[in-house]
Amino acid sequence: MEATPLNVIIVEKNAALKMLSIKDFREEDLFKKCGFKKADDFAKQTQWTIKLNGSKYILNVYAKTEGRANSENKYDFPPPIDTKLFFGNCAIIAKKQDLTDEGKFKYSNLSLDLWEKMYEKLFGGFEDLTMTAIEDENEIDELENVPKEKKTRSGYLKDGFVVDSSDTEDEGITDDDEEEDVADEDDSDDVDGEDELELEMNGSELSEEEYDYETCSDNAEESGESGESGESEESGESEES
Repeated sequence: MEATPLNVIIVEKNAALKMLSIKDFREEDLFKKCGFKKADDFAKQTQWTIKLNGSKYILNVYAKTEGRANSENKYDFPPPIDTKLFFGNCAIIAKKQDLTDEGKFKYSNLSLDLWEKMYEKLFGGFEDLTMTAIEDENEIDELENVPKEKKTRSGYLKDGFVVDSSDTEDEGITDDDEEEDVADEDDSDDVDGEDELELEMNGSELSEEEYDYETCSDNAEESGESGESGESEESGESEES
């Protein structure tokens, strides 16, 4: 294969990126540029086809899938190799479609800036937080032109689900609640009446008990007096005889 000068991206095992300019590029010697002594297990792991700025590119990643412990490559590659484990340094090379030569893809220089743009596109694009914040500030408030009577105190639109708190504060006790209160009062009156009746009955029983006790005492006294008079009469008769 004819040697061609080319700029490639070397992905070091600590996830650092660097652009390497190779004067006499040969794809079969790429393993040496990654620091390997042998080409064993060093092969193309994936190929991406991407269109950027009106040009079509093919990106190839070369790496090893076997290696020593603690030599794992920590770079976060885009799918479909985002879950694949590589060892040591990896290499990324690019080819660009040449429309002037029947649309053939030829080796093309790959810079860090170009790879960064391709990287974002391969991941589906990243959200620019600064631009998002500016867009949020310039966003038109849909409720700004809504009349006040159609909005709640907090500024939300009354749509049947969101209501103003004042609409619910005036709701007093319902008829059912009033009926329950009246029923509770009637029940309490009945209970009080029963307590008074029971107390009166207890009082009458107590009076009867006291009456019985007094009656018994009176009878005992009468029997005692009659006994004494009988004894005195008998003693008088005996003396006379």
